[in-house]
Amino acid sequence: MKRRHLLSVATAALPGAALAQSGAQSGAWPQRPINMIVAFPAGGGTDVAARTVARFLERELGQPIVVNNRGGAAGDIGWTEMARSQPDGYTIGFINTPNVLTNPIERRTSYSLDNFAPIANIVDDPSSFFVKGDSPLRNVADLVAYARANPDSATYGTTGIGSDDHLAALALERVAGIKLTHVPFTGAAPVRTAVLGGQIMIGSMNMGEGIADMRNGQLRPLGQMSETRWSEAAEVPTFREQGFDLVQSSMRGLAAPAGVPAEVRTRLAQATEATIRNPEFRRLAAQQALPLRFLGPDEYATVLREERGRLEALWRAHPWKE
Repeated sequence: MKRRHLLSVATAALPGAALAQSGAQSGAWPQRPINMIVAFPAGGGTDVAARTVARFLERELGQPIVVNNRGGAAGDIGWTEMARSQPDGYTIGFINTPNVLTNPIERRTSYSLDNFAPIANIVDDPSSFFVKGDSPLRNVADLVAYARANPDSATYGTTGIGSDDHLAALALERVAGIKLTHVPFTGAAPVRTAVLGGQIMIGSMNMGEGIADMRNGQLRPLGQMSETRWSEAAEVPTFREQGFDLVQSSMRGLAAPAGVPAEVRTRLAQATEATIRNPEFRRLAAQQALPLRFLGPDEYATVLREERGRLEALWRAHPWKE
């Protein structure tokens, strides 16, 4: 799947007629607060994005949006709750690639992609490896050299087995011929804490999750797994620039339980697009280091199905279950 520039907003907007029609029907829905499920703990990249998006969606929809963190099991707890919710538009939530796709591939879950109605993608955040600011490791080659000299002693934390963080590390192991030791956590926030506290050597996280600590010198990224350098971290070279052909990221967007009325899904997508285009939101997104990439319902669903197919093929060739 060819990725676009991470900061671009797709120009293919939702059909104008459909949006106008949904706006005309705005009196019917929503009539009460909306529950937004975040399947990861507070403080991580998904939570930060969700709470910022929720503030602007409230303005667009005229109802409070209550963010509920349901972290655990690499997203399974929150997504199971979301899949089992009534498809009436009053429960929505963030879905994250690859977890929402890899979890059902690697094990039996109570949900699959088919249990969700994609609304809009919002963030596409490149993967990275972060070390403490005083670490002797300064780039990917340093990490590879250390891992070769010290087999299994390089520990890395992720948000769980099958996450983009985990797949990124496994991909480096394959490409570089090294072995790292995996330590899974429930979210990016505890991974960060473990790196800063010296419990693990490397935090496999998204750039947006570590950039604040990068700016204050507490963490150092060894590279970013994007096709081109993200403008908010232009000084950080890509893995490809360093000789390692790896591209990996986490897409984060909104979905509802499958079966949500079409007009409600359209209105939610309309409100999300208006949020993404809002200059105030874009200013806050830049401050919070959220790499934006808007996709409407149909394009988002297509990208998710294509990515699921790619991951199913990867699982058959290189199962990532430990």
